[in-house]
Amino acid sequence: MLGNFSYSNPTRLYFGENSLDFLSTELSNFGKNVMLTYGGGSIKKSGLYEKVVKILKENDKVIFEDPGVMPNPTVEKLYEGCKIAKENNIDLILAVGGGSVCDYSKAVSVSAWCDEDPWDKYYLRMEEPNNKIIPVGCILTMVGTGSEMNGGSVITNHDSKLKIGHVFGDNVFPKFSILNPVLTYTLPKYQMTAGFFDIMSHILEQYFSGNDDNTSDYIMEGLLKSLIYSSEIAVNEPENYEARSNIMWIATWALNTLVAKGKTTDWMVHMIGQSIGAYTDATHGMTLSAVSMAYYRYIMPYGLDKFKRYAINVWNVNPENKADDEIALEGLASMENWMNKIGLVMNIKDLGVTDDMLVGIADGTFIMDGGYKVLTHEEIINILKASM
Repeated sequence: MLGNFSYSNPTRLYFGENSLDFLSTELSNFGKNVMLTYGGGSIKKSGLYEKVVKILKENDKVIFEDPGVMPNPTVEKLYEGCKIAKENNIDLILAVGGGSVCDYSKAVSVSAWCDEDPWDKYYLRMEEPNNKIIPVGCILTMVGTGSEMNGGSVITNHDSKLKIGHVFGDNVFPKFSILNPVLTYTLPKYQMTAGFFDIMSHILEQYFSGNDDNTSDYIMEGLLKSLIYSSEIAVNEPENYEARSNIMWIATWALNTLVAKGKTTDWMVHMIGQSIGAYTDATHGMTLSAVSMAYYRYIMPYGLDKFKRYAINVWNVNPENKADDEIALEGLASMENWMNKIGLVMNIKDLGVTDDMLVGIADGTFIMDGGYKVLTHEEIINILKASM
C-alpha cells in the first residue's frame, strides 16, 4: 500500500428483506419536517411509497414531497428542490429510489441554504459547503451508483452541455441507507444491466491505477468475480435473492471509498460517459459500457502488467505460452463477451451520438491524471470514434 490516507465512512447501513423496519429507528434522530424525494412514480406502483408514508406518519413527521427526479438530475430540478427544502425548513431529506434520487438529494442538502448559485459553487468551482447541510437518508430501489454510502452527486446542465460530479466529504454522506434487495426486483432489464456495468466500471476505474502490490486490488478482484457470476444469474432469474443481494452489496463496496485507498484511480471512462450523457441523456451505465472497450484497449499498453493480472485473476485466462499483450487482450475479449451476454450497449451510436457531437463531447470531458495514460483532446476523439 503506497501513500498516506485516512478512512472513515459515517453512513449506517440496514441490509436485508426486513431492513425497512429500521426506518422508524432512524427517524427518531431527526426533526419533524421530512422532504420525500423520488422519481417517476414506480415506488407508488410497487407499494413502497405507501409503506414509507405510513412509517413517516406513525413517527409524527410532516411530509413535503418532491417527486419527478429524473435519471440524470438537472440543475433546474436542483433549484426546484432547494426552494422546497428552504421554504419548509426541512430537517431530513429522505431519498427513495436509485442513484439519481440519492445524488439529487445530496445536491439539495448542500445547496438549499447556499447563499450563491450552487451550480457555480459546487460543480464549476468545486468548492466545499460552508453553510447548513440538511441530513439525507436513502431507501434504495436500484443498485449501481453506490450513492447510498458516499458523498458523490452528479448534476446535468443541458444549457452548457455539462454533466459534472462532485464528491463531497463525510458531512454530506447519507446518515443512513436502507438496502432491501427485493426492492430491486421490478427494475426493467435495461436499467438492471446498466446498473451492473456501473458497478463494474466503478471498480475498474480504481483498479487500473498504480503498479504496487496493493490490498485494495485483491479486494476489487474478488468483487469483480462475484459481480460477473451473480449478474449472469440475475439476468435470467431477476428474483434470485442470493444473486440480487450479492450485487447490491458489491455495488455499495465498489464506491464507498474503501477500495480507493492507496490508489491514484483513473475515472476517464466516467468523464467520457458523463459528457455523452450531457448530450444524449442516455442511461449512465450504458454510456460507460459503450466506451469502455475502446478506452481499455487503447490504454492497455501503458498498464500492461495490470491488464495481464486482470485477465488471469478475474477472467481466468490461461497464460501458458502466451505473450503479455496476448494475455491482456484475451482478458478484455472475455470482458466484452460477458458484456454482450448480459445485454449491454456496446457503441455510442445506439445512445444517439452522431458524428457532429464528437468534438463537443470531447470538449466537455474532464481530463484526469490518475490512470495509466493522460489523454489528449485528440485521443478522446479517437476513442469516441472507435466507440461508434
